Amino acid sequence: MLLGGIEAGGTKFVCAVGDEKGNIIEKVSFPTRNPEETLNDVKEFFNHHPIEALGVGSFGPIDLNKDSTSYGMILNTPKIKWKNYNLLGSLKKDFDIPIFIDTDVNAACSAEYKYGAGRDVGSCLYITVGTGIGAGLVQDGRIFQGKNHSEMGHIFVRQHPDDPFEGGCPYHRNCLEGLASGPAIEARYGTKGALLVDNENVWEMEAYYLAQAIMNYTVTLYPERIIVGGGVLKQEGLYPLIRRHLVEMMNGYIDVGEVDKFIVAPELGDAQGVRGAMSLVVL
Repeated sequence: MLLGGIEAGGTKFVCAVGDEKGNIIEKVSFPTRNPEETLNDVKEFFNHHPIEALGVGSFGPIDLNKDSTSYGMILNTPKIKWKNYNLLGSLKKDFDIPIFIDTDVNAACSAEYKYGAGRDVGSCLYITVGTGIGAGLVQDGRIFQGKNHSEMGHIFVRQHPDDPFEGGCPYHRNCLEGLASGPAIEARYGTKGALLVDNENVWEMEAYYLAQAIMNYTVTLYPERIIVGGGVLKQEGLYPLIRRHLVEMMNGYIDVGEVDKFIVAPELGDAQGVRGAMSLVVL
């Protein structure tokens, strides 16, 4: 069975075809432009492949409430041309096949659960830290969803005592995303994180915020494993810092076992988003 997958990101779209085991046969990526231009590229790619079903992991916020009149629509995104755009409806006009849609982070979590760093546990939380911050939970093979998808990147955390930055979230200022996303790092220091590799204070503060978030997620959800990825985590030295801060913050309250096996890096690299999109297809 030939499946299609779309990782619909705010910066680029990745499209792939593969099989039901998540193996990718062919993949292409192109910049995210306005909806019409971008989806024309999507249609052009899949017109050359006789896919039988399509999975989509999209940037958000996106309405995932199947009872809603706006189901499958991208909602209040800062990408103005995509605001209130009916992504699912547009794809259904182009492709007369079953289409399954979720958030990009939920799709990535699904892929890591099935094929990557979460494949040996019953539940895992995937956190992406990049342009934004989001998280998704998979338990016993099912993606968790309440009335709509969660926005775990917008929890509030305690401001670091040495951090004068007011926060960069346009809605909440100093929520987790406003303090620890890639743009927040750049706004705080005046340069991109990739150019601050040797500045230990940058990563200590980043780890402080991410460890707080992980503590909150742990006491609320207590997954068996937490996978942390995204562009900011290309700074691999963050992992031991996050683990250390988490142990200190837990203060013995919850035993997470071997912390280096509890908080881990993703294993699927740049393919996790589109493999996760394909994994959304219900066979």
